[in-house]
Amino acid sequence: MRITRRRALGLLAAPALIGPAAGAEDWPSRPIRFVVPYPPGGPTDILGRVAAQRAGALLPQPVVVENRAGAGGSIGAEAVARAAPDGATFLVNASAHVIVPQMIRVPFDAMADFAPVTQIASVPLILIVTPSLPVRSVAELLAYARANPGRLAYASSSNGGAPHLAGEMFKLLAGVDLQHIPYRGSGQALPDLVAGNVQLMFDSAASSADLVREGRLRPLAVTTEARIPAFPDLPTIAEAGVPGYAISTWYGIWAPARTPEAITTRLQRAVAEGLAAPEAAERLAALGAIPVAESPERFGAFLRSEWTRYAALVRDAKIKAD
Repeated sequence: MRITRRRALGLLAAPALIGPAAGAEDWPSRPIRFVVPYPPGGPTDILGRVAAQRAGALLPQPVVVENRAGAGGSIGAEAVARAAPDGATFLVNASAHVIVPQMIRVPFDAMADFAPVTQIASVPLILIVTPSLPVRSVAELLAYARANPGRLAYASSSNGGAPHLAGEMFKLLAGVDLQHIPYRGSGQALPDLVAGNVQLMFDSAASSADLVREGRLRPLAVTTEARIPAFPDLPTIAEAGVPGYAISTWYGIWAPARTPEAITTRLQRAVAEGLAAPEAAERLAALGAIPVAESPERFGAFLRSEWTRYAALVRDAKIKAD
């Protein structure tokens, strides 16, 4: 399921709907907790905080963010899966939510133990390298990697996230040998990339855009099918020499299973209205993020499609957790 900019903006341009959904008149009666299963500073944390701040300004209770990192996002996700379905606790996660369980055993069912709320945004990935690496294009990177098999290491924000799969897809389609070094979030990986301890990374534009603009990291290409407005001069990896390459990441909100539909609907409406505010739209645009904020039903259908797609990729590329 593709979310176009026009469709996303159409969803957010709908009339304000923050009035209580049927059966949710008394919700929320206490602060709401957004659990981010990664350390602060990464793209999931950044977008989760934008959504929390904007939704909290429209609801009668604040929305606070709690970081519970570890195990590729599984620790925080399990905490939400086991939480009471009373509208007090929600999960904010990336596409890793439907990827990690394809690779490792997790202590929850990623589909059955959660109720979809909304997709926050879709965010392109950028192929970035440390400035000390003597390459300035995808073609030069491929030549260097082939001349130095196994000597280049790419960082990822976690095992099983879209940045990890982006690297494995690159290895498969380009025929290069790269080492994978997983971190506990982009916030921990990026300093090592800047320092040259790892050489490249496929990272969300939401977390690396500022370092790219400051010249502390060198961008080579974007991972999407088309170029992106935030970096219009960057080619896609496909047009830069790896035909058929395309992948991106996305971020969403889930509730524990059996959370009343009236609550998930009201939270989705608050997120949609909050992200439509000019200051929020500007913040997302600066991060290269395309707001979505679709209904719980549409998000659920999207999740089922993504589950099937990533299951096939993990199987076909023989991707393993490192």
